[in-house]
Amino acid sequence: MSSTCAKGVLAGVFLLVAQALDGHPPTALLATLNGSVDVLNRIEDGVTEIESDLAIIRDYLKFNARVEPSAAAPLKLQTVPSTGNSDRRNYIGDEACRACHLEKVQSYLKTPHHLSSRLPSQESILGSFAERKNILKTSNPGLYFQMDAKADGFYQSSISAFPPVRPARSERIDVVIGSGRVGQTYLYWKNDRLFQLPVSYWVDLDAWVNSPGYRDGVANFERPVIPRCLECHLTYAEGVPGSEPPNVYKPTSLVLGISCERCHGPGREHLEARTAKRGTADIVQLSKLTRESQIEVCAQCHGGRRTPIQVAFSYVPGEPLDKYFRRDPSNPSATVDVHGNQVALLQMSRCYQSSADLSCSTCHDVHQTERDTAAFSVRCLKCHRRETCGEFPQLGEKITGSCVNCHMPVQASNLIISNSNGKQTKAMVRSHWIKIYPELRTP
Repeated sequence: MSSTCAKGVLAGVFLLVAQALDGHPPTALLATLNGSVDVLNRIEDGVTEIESDLAIIRDYLKFNARVEPSAAAPLKLQTVPSTGNSDRRNYIGDEACRACHLEKVQSYLKTPHHLSSRLPSQESILGSFAERKNILKTSNPGLYFQMDAKADGFYQSSISAFPPVRPARSERIDVVIGSGRVGQTYLYWKNDRLFQLPVSYWVDLDAWVNSPGYRDGVANFERPVIPRCLECHLTYAEGVPGSEPPNVYKPTSLVLGISCERCHGPGREHLEARTAKRGTADIVQLSKLTRESQIEVCAQCHGGRRTPIQVAFSYVPGEPLDKYFRRDPSNPSATVDVHGNQVALLQMSRCYQSSADLSCSTCHDVHQTERDTAAFSVRCLKCHRRETCGEFPQLGEKITGSCVNCHMPVQASNLIISNSNGKQTKAMVRSHWIKIYPELRTP
């Protein structure tokens, strides 16, 4: 077979690839299209490799034929959970708290907890839809993703990079996950099944990235969103029992953001008692709980991996967390990651171990947006004297606002990792292991 003939064969297969594939084009074809002399020589010896590539294409087409595109039906959300689940009838939503707690509600609505999930809009989606900035290249030269703002919503599309350039698959963003402090990822509905989209946004890079959990260079839209994922980013979602994978929900049941009642428990009895002026029915006040119970309220999301043993979203603040989740067997040699297990890191700290009452709320006020590390350092000085710091002789008063940066540094997570266009990026999260880090000492 001559080189001219080989190129003709490749042109035909190239057209088939451009029309059919949204994932990795076969390696031999890509190399040939790039002018690889070695591949041309192999093709001149026979068409075995091309026949193999065509078999791959046929298998890929059969796989894609089983995946139907999303109907992308409009998503309407209610402000309080569905009453179809009797266990949720005592939950009333944030707006019911506003009448008596206006200042706290107004400030809380701006916090990362409340903004942990939202409906899509130009304001809630941080990634850019501007031309050129709305493209995510992948390690596969035959595939890129494009993000578009259209009249009926915001879309992510996988696109074949070879002529004729056309979207191979497009799905609408239906739910935004993440306040934008570190990053965001996006979900879409396929009927009543919820899936993660393949492209996320990374704040430090100010760029679109391959979603953690997805393979770089493959146009896959099929990562199911299970209840345990939603529990730390939503207030409520009513799942459909017995589904496999367990990503089937009643779309109108979703209550976005982390609400007041996720930490204070159901508020109906409290509200009715106040409205009827017949005393104050109990509602969970963290300050009245034991230190262990206070921390367990935070640990439902910030306490590492736990296996649910009750229905999702059934945990009630103040009750033992072990009643709802089984702790994963501890591995003494395992490194506690900075993402998602702040409680374990805090409990490893000498500050925690030497105090009878230090808890998450000692430093955090979840009703406020907290960004100023110097303000956190002031809280350290309630127990510590700056003069006892080993850096004080050299730096003097300069250390006053630097306690957190030195003793709780920002570190790379080994759990939240994105592989995009052949590059690996790790989320940077502040460690909650309060200790001396020798590498941060002043030379």
